[in-house]
Amino acid sequence: MSNGVPRVNVPVVDRIMLHLWEQDHQADHYIVTQEVTRPGIAEVCAMHPPNVSRSMRELMAEGLVSEHTRSIRGENRRQKTWQLTEDGREEARERIESLRSSPILIRGRDGTLLEVRADEAPSKLETNLSLLQVLMHAQHEGVLNFGDIRFGAIVASGEEQQGPGSITLLAGAHSTYDTLPPKTRNVHGRDSEKAQLDDWITSEVPLFVISGIAGCGKTTLASYWLEEAISSGLNREVMYYPCQPWDSSLGIATSLLHRLGIGEDGRDSDPYEVLESLPLKPGARIDLDAYRRRLNAHLQDDSGKLGTKPPQLLLILDDVHNIGTEGNHLFGALLQVAEATSLRLLMISRTNLAFYDRRDVHTREKVRELSLTGLTIEEVREWISSLEVPRSAPIDEIHKATGGHPLAVELLELYGQTLHEDWLRFLDEEILDVLPSDRREMLALLAVAERPIPWDSLAIAAEYDGLPPHDLIERGLMLELSDGMWLHEALRARLLRDVGEPHEDRLRRLKDALP
Repeated sequence: MSNGVPRVNVPVVDRIMLHLWEQDHQADHYIVTQEVTRPGIAEVCAMHPPNVSRSMRELMAEGLVSEHTRSIRGENRRQKTWQLTEDGREEARERIESLRSSPILIRGRDGTLLEVRADEAPSKLETNLSLLQVLMHAQHEGVLNFGDIRFGAIVASGEEQQGPGSITLLAGAHSTYDTLPPKTRNVHGRDSEKAQLDDWITSEVPLFVISGIAGCGKTTLASYWLEEAISSGLNREVMYYPCQPWDSSLGIATSLLHRLGIGEDGRDSDPYEVLESLPLKPGARIDLDAYRRRLNAHLQDDSGKLGTKPPQLLLILDDVHNIGTEGNHLFGALLQVAEATSLRLLMISRTNLAFYDRRDVHTREKVRELSLTGLTIEEVREWISSLEVPRSAPIDEIHKATGGHPLAVELLELYGQTLHEDWLRFLDEEILDVLPSDRREMLALLAVAERPIPWDSLAIAAEYDGLPPHDLIERGLMLELSDGMWLHEALRARLLRDVGEPHEDRLRRLKDALP
């Protein structure tokens, strides 16, 4: 408490214990969901994945959590999972009893602020948020607002039995999106990439996808390009939606309707009854077929029911990887809408997206892709020439060590060091430490090679049975070249710092595996 205002700060251990308690129905199951894996726990509990592993080791030492290797629903490989022990369940009950009574602030239906217990918030907000979701929103945002379209998108008013057109946006609904991307740093280079976006926005292609590893400048590029496009007369309204780990398809689908003004004036703004396709309960499924058809009709409005021309909208979905496979059906429906209407989609992701077919890219002209890599050596040279760093700065070495990663050059600008510890920490925490040990070892093997390695030889050296790991390839960490497998240069430079005996051992294993 500070000045009488409740401040929520849920300790990491409490987050984990509460999350595992909410997932305890999966205990001892042979097949489980992502929620009990390291990435799943990290997303729900707002933690760095390496911190999950450290916390789990501590909890296991206390006998509160047990570790297992299980099949994950929708995944091809088994992963490490965790569940509460009997002692852990008893401990969780005690912690939850305290967490339930945590005071939090909500903004009620009439706009007034109320201080309530955490376990009372869902009913006050008319949502089905879990206790952990309530606490995490309160910790990150301070106040939970009635009508937040992430909490409960729509509501039926009046009698139980409602006729068509009776569903409206929650009173006081406010946006969880922006009308422009965030202001970011200046873009250095990227002329070719901006030209690709310019060409796309004037074409008939409905979807453009920007992918690349963490921190490589995806959002910066999109923001900078859009700012220039608007100043040059882009005749489109914009919706920028940053996908959070706690987001759902319902939040995105409803946000889009909110941006289009559907439901603002009741039935007059929703003559095609698009809102009717959304569930009354936040946990229920969207009728995606009806949503797609009715949104198509709304945006085309061939019957003139709107009385005004539907807006031409550019929908930017950032950090799409946070939604996971759960969003694929919605994204597929939005792509179909964009094919039939003026809606255009720009998606930004750390991973390759799987809701469309490769033929949509190469033959059907439905999707254009941009895999964002590091800056070219010329772009790095031009950037560094504008910095207050020694004129003798070794451009070639800087580019080789960082792969032209913009963040690394920014740190050079700040600290004057090519491989500043913040850069190494970024690579470790955001990219390398989140990988399973076998994946990291495979990248480390490639790092000691002088040229690309054929997959068969790399698999032998890594003692790996199967096809090239899809997760490494889709994240752009391992590259499939015509003459073999390779890896991102920034990762290569980082992994080569692991010198000594492991380095020599990897060289020997690669040499033995090569024909």
